[in-house]
Amino acid sequence: MSHLALSFMCLWLRRIRWLGAATVALGLNGVVGAQPATQPPAPVVVAPAEERLLAPVTFFPGTVISRDDARLAAEVEGRLEWVADIGTSVKRGQSVARLDDVLMRQALAENEAVVVREQARVTLYTQEVERLQPLVERKIVTPSNLDQAISNRRVAESELAVARARVMQANERLDRTNLRAPFDGVVTERFVQAGEWAGSGTAIVRLVDSQSLEVQIRVPAETLAFIKKGSELKLMASPQESTGKVRTIVPVGDDRSRLYELRLTLKGQRWPAGQSVRVQVPTAAPRKVVVVPRDALVLRRDGTSVFRIVDDDIAERVTVTTGIAAGAFIEVSNGISAGDQVVTRGGERLRPGQKVVVLPTSSQP
Repeated sequence: MSHLALSFMCLWLRRIRWLGAATVALGLNGVVGAQPATQPPAPVVVAPAEERLLAPVTFFPGTVISRDDARLAAEVEGRLEWVADIGTSVKRGQSVARLDDVLMRQALAENEAVVVREQARVTLYTQEVERLQPLVERKIVTPSNLDQAISNRRVAESELAVARARVMQANERLDRTNLRAPFDGVVTERFVQAGEWAGSGTAIVRLVDSQSLEVQIRVPAETLAFIKKGSELKLMASPQESTGKVRTIVPVGDDRSRLYELRLTLKGQRWPAGQSVRVQVPTAAPRKVVVVPRDALVLRRDGTSVFRIVDDDIAERVTVTTGIAAGAFIEVSNGISAGDQVVTRGGERLRPGQKVVVLPTSSQP
């Protein structure tokens, strides 16, 4: 073997030994790096699981409406002289529209004149009866003359009563040229304008009482067994919540939708008329369930779980099945019992078996 070949072989052997040593060193470093560091206790906030009486619920759409919502119509025909503007607030008895009353006043004057005429006739026939009575007693005139005078007086009295009734009618028609509010409210619509002709029964304005409000909802027949007059139901109109008391249940369902109407009295919250709300309606009888705060749920791809604190402040992950929700609480089953301490804050970063430090309820981990 030549000297050059021997030198090349020695160099090649040294490189192989160097690569082997480097590989071993890297392997050892990898093993050392894979050793986990000791995790410190995680700060968490806990709350006890509770047993409560809950019923499954479903949300149904509802609408805030006014108990007094009317289309006010003209009661006599005529040309409109004035109509209240939209948004005008009126009290009961105040005018919302006025019709031309010239013809009504003329008709009233005519009927009052007829009353005067008929009153004069009654007076004339009364005097004639008084004059004929002594003459009949002295047999100067025949009784038939007296009977005729009495009959004429009675006819005149009836005509006077008719004339007076016509005066009352004319006064009433004159008064009805002024359209008045039947309740306190706000004018929300005008259907005709000043200067237009309005016939009897023509809708003039829409008047809504914005203070006397309630919620109208329609529910299927299956829910009626779990609702009664006076029941309190939760109302939601994001982000606000309130409670409504069932004022009445209409016992007749709609022919098309087969739904039954409920009316709820609002308690506390003042939503405007027309506001859409969601109403929480029970769909089954209440039952005892174990509930935890909604914040205790940990949602991950492999399912929903809750971290329970066991002995020595160790976090134990428990997979649960959720059920009925009520406010800030939700039903859980499969592994959680009433009295268990569950993590409500800090559970997102926990690992099963990790030690924890329980903070006061008001603290944020």
